[in-house]
Formats: sequence, C-alpha cells, structure tokens
Amino acid sequence: MSSEPQRKSDNRPRPTTEQFRAFVRDGWAPRRTDPPARADVAPYAATRRERVSAAYEGQRLVIPAGGFKVRSNDTDYVFRPHSAFAHLSGLGSDREPDAVLVLHPRSDADGGGHEAVLYLRPMAGRDTDEFFADARYGEFWVGARPSLADVEAELGLTARHIDELPDALAKDAGTVALRVVRDADRDVAALVDQTRTEAGVEVGEATTEADDDLAAHLSTLRLTKDAWEVEQMRAAIAATQVGFEAVIADLRGVVERGRGERWVEGLFGLHARHLGNGVGYDSICAAGDHANTLHWIKNTGDIDAGTMILLDAGVEIDSLYTADITRTLPVDGTFADAQREIYDAVYAAQQAAMSAIRPGARFSDIHAAAIRVIAEHLHAWGMLPDGVGVEATLDTTTGQYHRRWMVHGTSHHLGIDVHDCALATRADYLDGELRPGMVLTVEPGLYFKADDLLAPERFRGQGVRIEDDLLVTETGFENLSAAMPRTSADVEAWIARLQGR
Repeated sequence: MSSEPQRKSDNRPRPTTEQFRAFVRDGWAPRRTDPPARADVAPYAATRRERVSAAYEGQRLVIPAGGFKVRSNDTDYVFRPHSAFAHLSGLGSDREPDAVLVLHPRSDADGGGHEAVLYLRPMAGRDTDEFFADARYGEFWVGARPSLADVEAELGLTARHIDELPDALAKDAGTVALRVVRDADRDVAALVDQTRTEAGVEVGEATTEADDDLAAHLSTLRLTKDAWEVEQMRAAIAATQVGFEAVIADLRGVVERGRGERWVEGLFGLHARHLGNGVGYDSICAAGDHANTLHWIKNTGDIDAGTMILLDAGVEIDSLYTADITRTLPVDGTFADAQREIYDAVYAAQQAAMSAIRPGARFSDIHAAAIRVIAEHLHAWGMLPDGVGVEATLDTTTGQYHRRWMVHGTSHHLGIDVHDCALATRADYLDGELRPGMVLTVEPGLYFKADDLLAPERFRGQGVRIEDDLLVTETGFENLSAAMPRTSADVEAWIARLQGR
C-alpha cells in the first residue's frame, strides 16, 4: 500500500537469469534468531489502546501508519508514521511505512475488548526477488526489516503480514462497524470503503462522520501525557537546549559568513539530527525585521551586527516527541535599550501567562493573562487609538487593536505533534480545563514591522518572542525548559558564558 502513488517509469536493472538469482541468494551467514527486547513504551501503548477500546466497544478500528510521500519524481521524503499510529503502536522514527494497526473486537466469551494486530510487510527471505530487487522493501535497498516475531516481541501485540489485511477487514463487515483514520492513508481508506460496500454498508456522510469521530478521539486522547511521554518531552527539550547553545556559541561568526539565517538553521539541524530524529518542524531563524514574519522559514537572510535573531526550533527525538522553544537573542551579546524594552515587556507577559496555569483553570486563561500585559504595555507606549484603553482593546467584539502587534495565540498543546491534539473540539481544547499531564507552550510576542508607522520609531524592525514548554502538575506547573535562560539579563549572561567572554 502507498499513500502517494504516481506515474513513473522504472528504469532500474533487474536480475534476469536464474543463474544470477541463485548466485544472489547463496552465501549468506545465518540471521540472528534472538528476539529484540520489549520496548519501554509497549505497556504504555497498550494502556492507550485499552482506553480507545473502551470508547469503541464492538467496533473494528483501523489506524494506518501511512506511506511514503513523494518529494520529487522517484525520491520520497523520509517516512514519518501518522501520529495516531505512532501513539497507539509505540513505533516512532521512520517505522513502519504502509503498516496498519487494527483493533479487532473480541466477543465476551473471548474476554471482550479488542485484540491489537499490526499488519506490516516483514523482512523477506533471501530466496525471494524482494530481497535483492525490490527498491521499496528489499533488504539491499532499505536494510533489513523486522520479522513478525520481532515486532511481537518488541511491542507485545500480534503481528500479521499486510497481505492478510483485506480478509481481516472483511470478517463480519456487515455486522461489525468499521472505522478508519482516513487521512493517514488514502489507499487503506479506500480499502475500508470497498469492504463496507461489499458488505452492503452504504458509504456516505454517516460513515465519513464516524471515521472523523475516531480521528478526533485519538487526537483528544493525547491531551494528557502518561509518564513515559513526559520523559520523552524532557529528552526532546534537553536535546533542543544543546542545539540552541551550539547556535549561541557560534553567533559571533554568523555576521561575517553571510546568509547567516541558513547557517543557524543548519547548525541547529545538525544537532537535531544527531541527537534525535531531526527537527520537529521547520526552524524559524529570523534576524532583524524577518522576526516580524511569524512563519519565517525561508531563512535566507543575513544576520547583521546590532540586531536580534528570533530562533524558534525544536528537536524531535526518535519517539517523535518534539520540543518547541523560542529565544530571541541579541547578536552582539547585549540588548540595545529599545530591544530590552520590548523583550522585558514580552517576558512580563510570559510570566503572567505561566502564573495562570494550574489544574482547573481554562486553557484560554493563559492567553488572556498574557494579552492583558501586552495591551498594558502598548497602552503605556501610546500605541492604541485615541480613547482606547486596556479594557476597551481587550473587548473581543469592539476592540482587539493590540492584535496588530501580537496576532497569534499564546499557547498550544505539545507532544508527538508540535501542534498536538489539533482535532480536539473547542470544548476540549480552547475552552477545556487544564489537567495534570498536559504539556503546553507559552509563547507571547511583540512584532513591530520596519514599515509600521504606528509603532515608535525605536521599535521598528524589531520582533521578540519567548517560548517555553510547560507541564501541568497537581499543584501548578513545571517549566520543562527552565534550564534555558529567559530574562534579558540572564540571556546576556548565557551568551557571554557560552562564548567564553
């Protein structure tokens, strides 16, 4: 199965004679037979599956990993499994393309609940053409794949060959409801729809809504993290700090090199790839006025002396959990007066937002606390329209003038996706209560474009964001990225220390 088939010629040479095939098959040392150790994540993934099972009693649930996505012609992007699949299977990194996790309902006589079965393409024998000639799955091309027994030993679930999937889905299809995470793999979604049709089930709006409900439930399931996930977040943040500090140590050199934003991006990416799976999202390496473009990922600019660079980046570790941290750094090591004025205002807003985090508070309280401080500073600077005070601009129906200089929200959930739990409903997300185990970002900012005539001249061309990753605890919160300095004075001391000044 493949999520992105495309027309193309296959001009690779093939072994054409039986003599050559026999030669390739022969002369290999025996494979190892010892099974891999049980993965640390396995019992946690099993508990997650049990929660899903309880919510969908008697239904067959299909969660694909997805397939490769074409980058150009016959080259693909590095594979990343769908987040719901990774969360429920325990597989991360680039495992396993085209696999499908199915939760099969069990009868009460068999204990009820669901049996988790992972359908995948296992390693082929050396007596097959796949071993040598298959560029998608062959061991010569992509390395040895796990056997079914390997997967069962590692994950503690049942593994079956992917070729068995159609018959497994068709079993009792007319009486057992089928649901699929549709956006994970369109081929698997089509197979599910075909199975429904052949079983006499109409495929229409009702089935699509049922599928969407499953996807939303699996997204909402990740709102609170288990103990294993929290440790993954700690590891991702620790790796991210290494990347930031490598950039800071090299800040003196980026001014002379030219195209310094690309250098910063590459330097952080080097450490992200070395310490983890890679970056969790395209790094924002925005110097000077580029910091005022919120999603500046071109990273083509020079870095000039006397400016600041806004670095928004995170390492995604092999389990796919990612950090999301922003620091705004003075390139020369010391903030200019106007830069410090903006920075300290953003820091005050971040402190207020953090103070709003506690169990039982609303997710929206975080933004409300931050944006009030932002509005207070803008009012004090005389930037709001005449006659508009803090309360007036905070009015969501007649105000919101402050959003000219901070258009984005202050927080989002974080985990296996950088914007985790994106399919959760407004009631569960924006209007939801904070609970222990949630991991959130807190990231206020102020952005004054170089051509903004309503901004004080001293602020123009300056943008500041400060972002940290917080864990909601039983009594409040823990700043998981607290080891990375935040106050203007501490940031200056951090730069001086890392540069040996």
